[in-house]
Amino acid sequence: MLGFCLVILFVNAASIDYGEALTKSLLYFEAQRSGKLPSNQRVQWRGDSALNDGKDDGIDLTGGYYDAGDNVKFGFPMAFTITMLAWSATEFESQLNSKNELKNALNAIKWGTDYFIKAHKESHVLYGEIGEGISDHKCWERPEDMTTPRSVYKIDEQHPGADLAGETAAALAVAAVAFKESDSGYSNQLLTHAKELFDFAKKFPGVYTSSIPVADKFYGSSGYEDELLWAAVWLYKATKDKSYLDYINEKSTSCGGTRLNFSWDDKYIGAQVLIAKDLLENKFAGNESTLLNEYKKNAEEFICNCIQKGHNNIQKTNGGLLWWDYWNNLQFVTTATFVITTYADTLSATKNSLQCSSGNVEPLQLINFVKSQVDYILGENPQKMSYMVGFGTNYPQEVHHRGASIVSIKKDKKPVGCQEGFDQWFNRNAPNPNVLVGAIVGGPDNSDNYNDSRDNYKQAEAATANSAPLVGVLARFAS
Repeated sequence: MLGFCLVILFVNAASIDYGEALTKSLLYFEAQRSGKLPSNQRVQWRGDSALNDGKDDGIDLTGGYYDAGDNVKFGFPMAFTITMLAWSATEFESQLNSKNELKNALNAIKWGTDYFIKAHKESHVLYGEIGEGISDHKCWERPEDMTTPRSVYKIDEQHPGADLAGETAAALAVAAVAFKESDSGYSNQLLTHAKELFDFAKKFPGVYTSSIPVADKFYGSSGYEDELLWAAVWLYKATKDKSYLDYINEKSTSCGGTRLNFSWDDKYIGAQVLIAKDLLENKFAGNESTLLNEYKKNAEEFICNCIQKGHNNIQKTNGGLLWWDYWNNLQFVTTATFVITTYADTLSATKNSLQCSSGNVEPLQLINFVKSQVDYILGENPQKMSYMVGFGTNYPQEVHHRGASIVSIKKDKKPVGCQEGFDQWFNRNAPNPNVLVGAIVGGPDNSDNYNDSRDNYKQAEAATANSAPLVGVLARFAS
């Protein structure tokens, strides 16, 4: 495992129950499940859905996750979600275990990796999307009885997508590390798929949206080099195969520079931080350390920018929240909190501090900064609102989410039609009948304001990629 012994950095005691937030953050993934639900399903308002995915093409593509508030399975953000969940489970394994949440975290990961195995039937073929955003968004239906098309889209040698294949390889590689101790056979299976997908991505470059153009409006990709690097780092961690380290060294002169954010589209910071942590722990030989120092420099500059001590500081709201974008800003906050937390712990364990342009920063200062961001998300903000649904007493009531906003099929089996869903449920000025417990919505604007309205998808829609990085941070704070 990637965990290591360290002196736990203590933050000031607070009334926020991080353990409860952790439990709820993992419950959210069960609400996003597609396919045949298991007997131990805890989110009871959900039912089986999309049981014929892939059938018309002669392949079983059931399972996986709906990305956000719609009923499409987008492979690109789903893979990033699983990568971050698995990084949480490897980095904070002992903390998750101490809170009795490790099994739930592994179950959440496996729901995604089982689907990726199905989607990767041949070494150079990967199914990357089920359903289609435009037709899906024209209807407001529960996933259990949706009537929208379940078209399937794939990448292959003639229609490549190195970003999609690379991110899926990364997800499977880090998941292989997560399962190594509890299920070595499954771990080996994941690693085989990860290696094949990385090979596919390297040999057939290009962005996946050129091959699956219907995804471009929803999850367009800005490039594929970051996913290849990210996958190589995780494969090296999982295998110690020097060929992956050689690839990382080759890319050290074009390792992304100092990035503006870490997200489902841009993985450079994740790779940079992983390499920087290994450098702090002296895991590379001398000449390799020199080559790889550029990764560390860029990782540290990003962290310095987040904590307002860099050359190009990230904007903050008056209430103290890091601010990137009007549309789903919290996705960037949760990823930033994760990389800062894991880097702070490595700095502490190796008795180092962070050198920023405006001064030296101790690990405890980094942890306290992360705490300020997490506490803001969980209710310590100008609105006194928790942006985790179902946490605290004041949280979003009208989350932009089809399943949560329509009466549960367990309570009313009468089908809800495409337009009927808009008329009776979407336009209803009332709380959602089902609480999407643990979901992290898009969050407030740059003035710390939040409009709790179902049609306000830029603020009120939650996504799996928002929550996955927070799982590890909450485990760290809860223990």
